[in-house]
Parts: sequence; structure tokens; C-alpha cells
Amino acid sequence: MTHRASLLGASAALAISATAAHAQTEIDWWHAMGGELGEILEEMAEGFNESQDDYRVNPSYRGDYSETMTGAIAAFRAGEHPQIVQVFEVGTGTMMAAEGAIYPVHQLMADHGRAFDPDDFLSAVVGYYTDTEGNMLSFPFNSSTPIVYYNRDVFEAAGLDPDTPPETWAELESMSEQILESGAADCGFTTRWPSWVQLENFTAWHDIPLGTQMNGFGGLDTELVFNSDLVARHWDNLAAWQESGVFSWAGGGAGPDAGPMFYSGDCAIMMESSAGRAGVLANTDFEVGYAMLPYYDDHEGAPQNSIIGGATLWTLAGHSDEEYEATAAFFEYLSSPEVQAEWHQRTGYLPITQAAWDLTEEEGFYDENPGTDISIEQMQLNEPTENSMGLRFGNFVQIRDIISEEMEVLVAGDKTGMEAASDAVERGNRLLRDFEEDNR
Repeated sequence: MTHRASLLGASAALAISATAAHAQTEIDWWHAMGGELGEILEEMAEGFNESQDDYRVNPSYRGDYSETMTGAIAAFRAGEHPQIVQVFEVGTGTMMAAEGAIYPVHQLMADHGRAFDPDDFLSAVVGYYTDTEGNMLSFPFNSSTPIVYYNRDVFEAAGLDPDTPPETWAELESMSEQILESGAADCGFTTRWPSWVQLENFTAWHDIPLGTQMNGFGGLDTELVFNSDLVARHWDNLAAWQESGVFSWAGGGAGPDAGPMFYSGDCAIMMESSAGRAGVLANTDFEVGYAMLPYYDDHEGAPQNSIIGGATLWTLAGHSDEEYEATAAFFEYLSSPEVQAEWHQRTGYLPITQAAWDLTEEEGFYDENPGTDISIEQMQLNEPTENSMGLRFGNFVQIRDIISEEMEVLVAGDKTGMEAASDAVERGNRLLRDFEEDNR
């Protein structure tokens, strides 16, 4: 962190007294960030509140991403919804289909005369949240991509060069075996978010399709097609590595056991969101290294680029013009280079604007914190293709659960990689047809 005074945690220079001459317009922001990230988010909201005396944003933690989105939908139907809700990237298709429920951010900012130029945002982020005409529908807030975290102390104890992390899956396997043989750790690697990391980003990283119609960007008649030879090969390897101790399954969904296994030193390597950096630094007492995701070097086209996760802020319809003026002012504040740079530096989320990236570089943050630019390099390694621009499937929250279930059966040794992937495709496609039927 630089000597620049913190914008997120600044003390109130212009505190609003109870006897203010005019009432503030208040807006509610439902979010899904707990722990260290939630604390930083709260500071960010307070920074906005202290920066002016016309508006006040009230952040409210509403559970994980699925719970927050589900709760907001239920609240909207009851007429008790917030102005802003944080929705994860796989909820984009569902939110886009909710006609009449959202106030598109490009329209919100134009209606209220606030600075908002899509060209200011990183292209890898913007493309995920725009309609077919290039209009941004939600406000990019916390965008991340999975990277590799590794225990440099374990690498050194195992006789490995801590400055040379694995680049390929073959190297990761070999290094993990050396770590196990040395006794420096009990497992080679683990993963959080198995569907996001070991399937969604795996296919993008290797430039193969997850589904038809540009992974759902091209229409609701998309179908999942990830039961490919490469995915089956990789999943078979995960099962074999689980058996040998090279890999340790950390549970489905978010892979909740991965963090504790890495923090304790039991696993030498963890694949996790770039935004996991705050949690990693808060919970480890060893030197942490950072690297790009591994790839199969005998597959043509790899590595391509990884895709984003995280979430955006959606504005919900049905509120007053004054409340939308406050919402637009808040979004303008969030997009300022100083706020975005500090958010990026403290959390590991991507700097969503070019100006924030440039400011962070000018301040010497990347030089002082080697590896913190890995996520940006990985996202922008190559120009995105139809297979690596992201995904936009309806009902994908439920489809992710199906993928996790099939992977759990896989690592238990009860299905092959092709069987698990094919069953996930078949079950997922039924949900895609349901979504298509409901949104004709």
C-alpha cells in the first residue's frame, strides 16, 4: 500500500449531524461478502457516505451469492427490494431475462448525468455484462479470476525452486510427488470452486467450448458440450491424483475445505480466486507465491486466457428518481481510479478500469508485491475467443451444483471422467431447456 491516505477507511471530514439542514437520500445495497472482504466493502461504503452529505448507502450482508440473489428476487416480488444487489457472474443470464426488474446501468448513468464510459473499463470485464448491442447492464464491481497460490516454504523444504512454480499439469504432478516424498506437506494441491476452476476456466484456458452458441452468449438455445476428451482426461487425472495424495478434494460448491488445508500447510498448492488474496494473507504465516493456472502443453491453443468470476451490482426497478440519483452518484464514486486502485490492492480483485490499473502500477504496488498482477496477465494473455469470453447460461447456479455433484462422484471413484462429464451435460441441458421454455 502506498502513502496515499486511505479512501476506504478515511475518517469523516464532513460528518453529517442530526440537525442537518436537509435529509439525506438513503439507498440499500445487498451484498454477499463476509470476512475480510466484507469489512473492506463496509469501509468503501462509508468512504462514499463521508465524501458528500446528500446521499447515504447502507450495505447489508445477505449470505452467499446464491442466497443474496434468491433473496433479492423474492424481495422484488414482495415490493421490498433494495436499490442495489450484488449478483455473481453466473446469475447474469437470469438477471438479463428478468425484464422489468432491472434498471440497466448505462441508462441509469445517462439519465442522471453521471460520468460513465464503457471504454474506461477493461474489455475482459465489460464484455461479460453487456447486451448484444454493447450496452452495459450492470456495474462491474468485484471481478476476479482463479490463480495458483503456493507455499514457498514447502517448495524450499522439498528441494524445489520457490521462484519456479509449475506451469503445466505434468509439472504440477511431478512437483507434488516430490513434495509428498519429502514429507514437506501431506498433499500436493487442492482447489476451491471446482466447477469454476476445474471446468469453466479449464475449458476457456484450453480454448475448448463449454457450450454451444458462444457459451450461451448467442442465444437461449445453447447446449452444454463439455463432455470432451480433454475434460474427461483431466477429470480422470483428478480422480487418480486424489487416490495418490497428489490432489485433495475440498468439497463441492465453493470447495470450503481448501482454504484450511492450504493455510495449515497440509496442501502445498491451492487454486483459488485472485480475490482470495486477502484471506490467504490474513490466515498464513508462511511466504506465499503466485502463479498462473496450469495447462496441458500437448493441447494446441493452451494457454488461452482465463475468465472472470466475482460479481456486479444490479440496480433494481421500482424506486424513486431521488434514490436512483443517489445510486448513480455511488456508482460514479466506485469507478474513480483511486477507489478502484485501493480495492484492487487490498483484495486481489481485478482493477476494473484502465485508470485504476495504471495508477496501481505508477504507485509501484506490483513491484513491491510480486505476483499481484498475475490475475491481470492471465486474463489478458490472449484476445478472447468464443470459447474464452465467458459464459451466459440460464439456471447456471443449479447447473454448477450438478457439476459439483458429478465431480464428487468422480473423485470417489464411482464414475470415470467421461461418465461424470456426460451425466453433468445431460442433467444440465434439461435445465437449459427449462430456462428457454420459461423465457420465450
